[in-house]
Amino acid sequence: MDAPIPFRIEPIFTPRIWGARSLAPIYPQKSDLAEPIGEAWLTGMECKIANGPYQGKSLGEGWRSMPAEWRGFRLAGYSDFPVLIKFIFPNDKLSIQVHPDDGFASKYEQGAGGRGKTEMWHIVSARPGAELLVGLKPGTTKPQFVDALQQGTVEDLFIRHPVRTGDTFFVPAGTQHAILPGVIVCEVQEYSDLTYRVYDYGRLDPAGKPRELHIDKALQVTNFSETQGGKVLPLALHSPDANKHLLAACDFFSTELWECHKTTPIESEPSHFQLLVILQGTGKLHDSDFSFDYRVGESWFLPASLPPMLLQPANSTSLLRIIVPDRTELHQQLRKLGFEEAVLSRVLMG
Repeated sequence: MDAPIPFRIEPIFTPRIWGARSLAPIYPQKSDLAEPIGEAWLTGMECKIANGPYQGKSLGEGWRSMPAEWRGFRLAGYSDFPVLIKFIFPNDKLSIQVHPDDGFASKYEQGAGGRGKTEMWHIVSARPGAELLVGLKPGTTKPQFVDALQQGTVEDLFIRHPVRTGDTFFVPAGTQHAILPGVIVCEVQEYSDLTYRVYDYGRLDPAGKPRELHIDKALQVTNFSETQGGKVLPLALHSPDANKHLLAACDFFSTELWECHKTTPIESEPSHFQLLVILQGTGKLHDSDFSFDYRVGESWFLPASLPPMLLQPANSTSLLRIIVPDRTELHQQLRKLGFEEAVLSRVLMG
């Protein structure tokens, strides 16, 4: 078996009618684009692995080929890669939409993978006045929502959230939402592309036709009984090496923000792999046997069996660290560190 090393995953850039023609500052080389790019998929199944024993394979192929020790013993039985990470570059409003949960998807969407979609957004940058729509105003009923769709006033039923760089939002399945322009978002989500579009502002696709709506299914999965999701207050974690915050955690992902100004150790856990997404800065990932340069916009897979390694910034580095947690175990670990339940409820979802 090959010795475990970190490997970089090449992004896939996806055109969208609401996308941007410049992806700076995340990808400054991608400016003056011929068509608008809306998303960079960092851990898509078709993304290519850039180095190591699985170099040239897709992430899906690499995942199916790698030993259980690389995945982590708790994830060894997962047939497909479990978490999808994207950068989103909106130059216009995304559609108003909602995602089903696993129960609905497994019953009605087997052809689309049978998995629901819970997600979180970390705001990488935000222009002054930028907003997001997350959740319906308390008391909104299904008949009111349908009537507002017909009248073109559905935005009026949403909770509008002003956003600033560094904010984090949690969006559980069943929560109506829309990303608006003026932001760059890093989205961490359950691996699913199931989206029920309910309102699209009358836009036409490149063929001149309205994009498909999924109103009936959207109404079935929308949680009208209570407002869920919204802005999350990060939890400061005690670390002598870096400024670390737990942004949000649920059954599908746990995301931390690390701000590293000096050499920072990275310890592995045999139960799960880790993903690093570089938001700012350059430097090296290394131990005594390997050294890899990193830069903004990259995603790195760290095997669960990786020996302790170091992140050595050349300049101040900001990154997201994502794992697929055992939520009960994570809760117990944080309680042992002295965090009270009222504090943990801010970041432990579901």
